[in-house]
Amino acid sequence: MLDFLPRTYLDPARPTAFTHLPHGEDVVVVGTVRSATTRSMKTRRGRILVVDLEDDSGGGTLQLTFFKPFGHQDRLVPGARVVASGQIGTYGRQLQLTHPDYAVLDGGAGPSSAGSSSGGWLLGGLVPVYPATAKLSPIVHGDLLDLVLHALVELPDPLPEQVRAAHDLPGLLEAYHLVHRPQSVADHRRGRWRLKFQEAFVIQAALAQARLASDAVPAVPREPVEGGLVDALLERLPFDLTQGQHVVLGELRSDLSRPVPMNRLLQGEVGSGKTVLALLAMLAVVDAGGQAAMLAPTEVLAAQHHRAITAMLGPIAEGGMLGGMEGGTRVALLTGSQSTAERRANLLAAASGAAGIVVGTHALIQEHVQLAELGLVVVDEQHRFGVEQRDALRAKADAAPHVLVMTATPIPRTVAMTVYGDMTISTLRELPRGRQPITTHVVTGDKPRWLERTWQRVAEEARGGGQVYVVCPRIGEETDPDLPGADTVGPGGPTAPEQQAGAPAAGEEGGAGATDDPTGGEELGPAEEGPQLHGVHQVARALRALPSTADLRIETLHGRMSGEEKDTVMRAFATGAVDVLVSTTVIEVGVDVADATTMVVLDADRFGISQLHQLRGRVGRGGRPGLCLLVTQGGSGDAGAVERLDQVASTTDGFELARLDLETRREGDVLGATQSGGRSGLRFLRLARDEELIVAAHEAAWATVESDPDLAGHPALRRELALLDAERAAFLERG
Repeated sequence: MLDFLPRTYLDPARPTAFTHLPHGEDVVVVGTVRSATTRSMKTRRGRILVVDLEDDSGGGTLQLTFFKPFGHQDRLVPGARVVASGQIGTYGRQLQLTHPDYAVLDGGAGPSSAGSSSGGWLLGGLVPVYPATAKLSPIVHGDLLDLVLHALVELPDPLPEQVRAAHDLPGLLEAYHLVHRPQSVADHRRGRWRLKFQEAFVIQAALAQARLASDAVPAVPREPVEGGLVDALLERLPFDLTQGQHVVLGELRSDLSRPVPMNRLLQGEVGSGKTVLALLAMLAVVDAGGQAAMLAPTEVLAAQHHRAITAMLGPIAEGGMLGGMEGGTRVALLTGSQSTAERRANLLAAASGAAGIVVGTHALIQEHVQLAELGLVVVDEQHRFGVEQRDALRAKADAAPHVLVMTATPIPRTVAMTVYGDMTISTLRELPRGRQPITTHVVTGDKPRWLERTWQRVAEEARGGGQVYVVCPRIGEETDPDLPGADTVGPGGPTAPEQQAGAPAAGEEGGAGATDDPTGGEELGPAEEGPQLHGVHQVARALRALPSTADLRIETLHGRMSGEEKDTVMRAFATGAVDVLVSTTVIEVGVDVADATTMVVLDADRFGISQLHQLRGRVGRGGRPGLCLLVTQGGSGDAGAVERLDQVASTTDGFELARLDLETRREGDVLGATQSGGRSGLRFLRLARDEELIVAAHEAAWATVESDPDLAGHPALRRELALLDAERAAFLERG
């Protein structure tokens, strides 16, 4: 009850207008009785009490109706100030509350309410309004809470006294009084600030304990080796590392040389050079006699990582082979769709230690996969893997392996501190030299000429030597009918129910979750009635028929294809044998094709801000500028969707977009498994607006835990940490 906080407050001293009360909703109102009439009912026996309640502005009235007047007619007299709650209805044109719960504030026979509740808490100060609760009126709820507050003498306080004093915070019981029984706006704000601080403090204390527990587990130090594979790769690279990459490489090598497990998150803009740093870290471990495993979220990305790493290493990756570097290593690939012979050869290379680097999807974590001496786990796009999957890979090591997780989705500071606070964070903001700017434009469905020009521009780019991605929100079926307006490839028209029946729904972040799922997990299903979403098969068919693009080489890529089929298509696209790749979000992360200059995202309003930024990072990676066209079937009148797309078009700063995305979609279930949406798993904190508080709580909690790791002197805090359920604790202990 204490944590069930008011959703708003009424000030009896300020006018409350009745004119715009929402019909059919539960309300709490304050007003003055203007008249009260008892009369016989016309259609049945008995009498009815009708009370006209006037709002304080004098501009509206509301009728309180009681079919059993006894007990009410003596209290609800003209001039009485009343708080009433109930569901708004109408009788004729008159707003009405039927048999409402109420309390008299003054001017009557003392404070009272329907039933046995006292309503004394309504006298003086602000009136708290609680979220509607079935079979429990707000006033009765307030009376019950009054009993609780009066019965409590003290509460165990998880915040140490010195922390409360340093930040001028009230005690826990006082905070609840301030929130539930405020005399002023300043009171409830001070109480809520204290409750938010406590929530942030407890989370940070849990993260601090997780970090200390991780540091207490021994790991095999991987000391740098002069003239080893790391130096060999640095000499081979056709480019110089940026200053930021040099800094992060130094951090990685320092962490790896320590006798405790590295637990580092590497975040950076799309194309900032995270993969080459991960490769250098893996080679450092191989130099020191260990193995490294890289876990990728999809087969497409795993295969691309394998190709890119092998090509980058050259003879370094041909250890023991004719023409290979003496002292070199091998790179093995493990995915779920490999042939038996190929898989057996790679399993043997991993188990024997011949392959110092093993790249794979979740096939890597299966029980029969053995690694000779796992020293480093690299997790690409970590948000797509569960704690259990990462733990299963770490369990393949005899000693605790070092862990490096990477994400190209920039993480707002508050999220990083709240969710990844037990990890050391490295950030790459600087893009390597040679990366070209990406221009982004929004194409709305009410401008058909713009849409026609979109495909003309696609054809011009392809004929000029560029390559094009066309991203669709769903796969669809080959037998799906043509889209309405297929002669211009959209915008789509109304969707027949049978056309979208069975389309799998997914979260806003397409592709999150399992990696070798036959659908790829990347399909966005229809969230509500509306235009038909573009499918890969429909769009590819339409582009092959469109005059401006009919002569282009067009292929499709999606998660229902076999690993061999996907690999074949990606190889063809990478070598320039394909002009236009019509795909789902399976190409969202890691895919690197130098000549890809243009991307068209259809139904772009169905994707998250950060995901759109991820997608457009696939173009402009060579020597030519990139172009991204965000196409929405809605018109310019769809202000919310267009504004969100305009935000993406206005900046290429992924960290700024991540902040906007957090404000737009809120934080998701940051302590659980949900990736987006309103349910955050946090009671009071809002990561988008509480940065100052979170920073202060972080510093205070970490200082507390470092000075008393077992929290022997803080039993209340220790009990609070024990209350974190298994799911949240596992999520926090991601290290």
